Amino acid sequence: MVDIGSNAKIYLKPVGFLDSPQFFDEQNKRLNNSLLWFSQIEYSIFEDGKPAIRSLVPVELWDKIASQLPEPVQGRAATLFANLTKSHAPLQCGERVLRFDQPHVMGILNMTPDSFSDGGKHDGDPQIAADAGFDMATAGASILDIGGESTRPGADTVWEGDEIKRVVPVIEKLSRCGAALSIDTRKAAVMEAAIAAGAHIINDVSALLHDKRSLEVAGVSGRPVVLMHAPSSGKDPHKGDGYGNVVTDTFNWLEQRISDVVEAGFEREKIIVDPGLGFGKSLSDNLALMNNIALFHALGQPLLIGASRKRMIGALSKEAPVDRRLGGSIAFAHHAVQQGAQVVRVHDVPETVQAVQIWRGMRDAGVTARV
Repeated sequence: MVDIGSNAKIYLKPVGFLDSPQFFDEQNKRLNNSLLWFSQIEYSIFEDGKPAIRSLVPVELWDKIASQLPEPVQGRAATLFANLTKSHAPLQCGERVLRFDQPHVMGILNMTPDSFSDGGKHDGDPQIAADAGFDMATAGASILDIGGESTRPGADTVWEGDEIKRVVPVIEKLSRCGAALSIDTRKAAVMEAAIAAGAHIINDVSALLHDKRSLEVAGVSGRPVVLMHAPSSGKDPHKGDGYGNVVTDTFNWLEQRISDVVEAGFEREKIIVDPGLGFGKSLSDNLALMNNIALFHALGQPLLIGASRKRMIGALSKEAPVDRRLGGSIAFAHHAVQQGAQVVRVHDVPETVQAVQIWRGMRDAGVTARV
């Protein structure tokens, strides 16, 4: 093992997922309490932001190899591995309980005139929006994510009063729909109004940094929160200076943000993380994150992935317009589920639910196989 400095950091990525883990006792570990079992650990040690060591280790040899790692990274390696194999506690969302032993589909319900995909579709008509939400829940969405401000590149900010007027009537109408309701907002006042109307989850693209009251409001509410990575918590969440390594930079940022939020008194068990695909990230950045979804399980929190209809799909498919990105959206959602993502955030709920159900059927067949 080569010498490394005290500033070195190690990252663990579970790989070598098995279709039928029962045939390989002691040669695999369960990824959290999911339907996935991994047989290898890909570990990377970075020094000064650059990879110094990369290696692939069979799970049954991990304890031996971990004990031989350089001192500066041994303790962190143990923590990351424990995060990969911990069981995530279920979240109580009103009458709905979200268990993380299987993936969930989060349906997007935008109450905006200018969202990149479906802007104006439901704007100004809470009943039409609520009907669309009921349809999503009936189709199998576990969570409905209701937003009143677009965060697409170049979008105008919305006054909190207008945002509240857009989302609260819809949340009230959907309060008994059976799905968990998420409020997609960066503003504390909107969070408070949405929670009073019946919202169960806070989904903040600024990870509770945009509004100085958000962390307090979220903590007092006791609601679960989605902390998303974005390069800026200011007016434009896409503004940034680029990345040295987008995967480790995003991981480090989320790791620190989780620590800060927990230190402020928030319950770790109620935090979901999102690497923020499309937010201040190039096509190559987004693809690097998608190829390394499994690494983010080492943060120790349930993972949400939102790639639905995003520009990277168009970039990979002859500039397909937004309304013709269903195939790419399903492909990304399916890949995320295969890598253990607990929640996929999508526009096309029935199709995504069907894809997840097919995946679930294949997993069940593999885990119960006798030959």
